[in-house]
Amino acid sequence: MTTFEYTASAARKPHSILFVGGLGDGMGTTSYTADLVHALSQTEWSLFSLTLTSSYQSWGLGHLDRDTDELAQAIRYIKDYKTSKFGDDGKIVLMGHSTGSQMVLHYLSRSNPHTTNPSFDSDLKHLKRLALDGAIMQAPISDRECIKLVCQHGFRGNTPDQCQAYYEQLEKMAKEFASKEDQTFDALLPIHLTYQIGYPANTPLSARRFLSLVSPESPHNPSEDDVFSSDLSDEQLAKSFGMIQKQGLLKNKMAAFYSGADQAVPEWVDKAGLMKRWAKAANAGGDKEIWDEEHTAVVPNASHALSNDDQGPARKFLVEKVLGYSEKSTGSA
Repeated sequence: MTTFEYTASAARKPHSILFVGGLGDGMGTTSYTADLVHALSQTEWSLFSLTLTSSYQSWGLGHLDRDTDELAQAIRYIKDYKTSKFGDDGKIVLMGHSTGSQMVLHYLSRSNPHTTNPSFDSDLKHLKRLALDGAIMQAPISDRECIKLVCQHGFRGNTPDQCQAYYEQLEKMAKEFASKEDQTFDALLPIHLTYQIGYPANTPLSARRFLSLVSPESPHNPSEDDVFSSDLSDEQLAKSFGMIQKQGLLKNKMAAFYSGADQAVPEWVDKAGLMKRWAKAANAGGDKEIWDEEHTAVVPNASHALSNDDQGPARKFLVEKVLGYSEKSTGSA
């Protein structure tokens, strides 16, 4: 694990945003972070970018418990580092992009420390997680609904029927691997098949992570990774968003930014309505409101990662929202 701070050495920056990307991301791969770093240069905030064990082409071998344990290490390091330089009044906000949003929610809602003991990752050390001053989720999409989209429209020259057949073949293989008596190891799915339904040609994908992402038992029994699907019941949302206040790891409020033209989201998803359901679940989990309605938004015309040439206005909108949120987190707005 590696973290890198973007800041001028002479600047006084007691506050920190720790940014974590999505599947396939790593140091500096999410382009809008450059806009964010530039905007933060005039504030007391600096941005940290993070490379996890599951970054770049390793996400198909990872899982959220390990990701959030590594986030806990990074957050503790940043806290100690900033305290040594500026005192102990610095704020820390965790911001996740795409699957990074799942890490944010996992960090805030699961038991502290984690209680699971996956046999395929026996050297995992569950760490006590520090409380955050704020949390942001950007492009919190459903991987399961994205695969539905692929099977509905086809992909990479494959017809919808062909994509559905590839998916069913992979699901059957993954379930067979997962049901093996010996659970001390995981198994890799054939890359030539995972590629056919949209996964990269250079990325190994384990049976366990595949089932977690596509969650075939949803919506009644969603997997670990399936927390943002639009068909999850209020009862299921209470087990994720509704647990944030109970765990006590968020000192202030959290915000979400959903890309308005996210190419990985089916057209039937009501983005604004879905975030209202998340807000209701989060606020119902305790005696205070923890959802930041003021700064939460659907980002107009934004693609998934706001990386296209025409995304300047969307990036500006997002950065202004993040700046407003961070100022509110320090009580300066």
